Amino acid sequence: MALFLLENSTEGVVNHTLDSFRDSRLKICGEVEERIHHHLLVSPNINSEDVTHIYSHQQSLAQCRAWLDRYWPHVERVAVSSNAEAARLAAEAGRSGRAIAAIAGEVACELYGLTKVSANIEDRPDNTTRFLIVGNQEVPQSGKDKTSLLISAKNEPGALYRLLEAFERHGVDMTRLETRPSLMSRWGYIFYIDFVGHYLDDECRAVIDELRERASEVKVLGSYPVAVL
Repeated sequence: MALFLLENSTEGVVNHTLDSFRDSRLKICGEVEERIHHHLLVSPNINSEDVTHIYSHQQSLAQCRAWLDRYWPHVERVAVSSNAEAARLAAEAGRSGRAIAAIAGEVACELYGLTKVSANIEDRPDNTTRFLIVGNQEVPQSGKDKTSLLISAKNEPGALYRLLEAFERHGVDMTRLETRPSLMSRWGYIFYIDFVGHYLDDECRAVIDELRERASEVKVLGSYPVAVL
């Protein structure tokens, strides 16, 4: 199994994760929601007033944008592959006397021996990230489930309306709708939909059957227990 970052409550969905499901045979087996706290970190031998660059993953930079605009407006922000990489680079720079800061979490701070300049700098105190657990398994009904679908709609007037209408008629609560380019035709789109329930539940099966009649493609990405924060 593997863990993939899907979305953040402040900055929204990670499109690369959605797009990876287009051609994959893997299933979503579960989800995890985690409260995220970010800290501004430097090497212990660095004076924070000398910092010239702040490194972090682009999502973390975005989640701390207002705080950075207020307290560090003139320091260049550099997006890197991960917060752990940002912390590593800050530690490496510190050993050579270069004043680079990182935005990362508690684990990276301890792992790379950094010092906190400021703690919990995320713009929203309820900042939460949702991860997907992906593997080969089919997950049985738990009684409190969620299902994710990939749908390619037919290119005709009212196509999306007819897809969404099936959820209303069968009383199934749709919790997410994301649109991505299909890459199969210019201005063609596919839809990612989350709804409450397991695909084996009677009302959910009825919705999926109708969607298959009305759409070009319907792919069940997985049914899995709803995350507990």
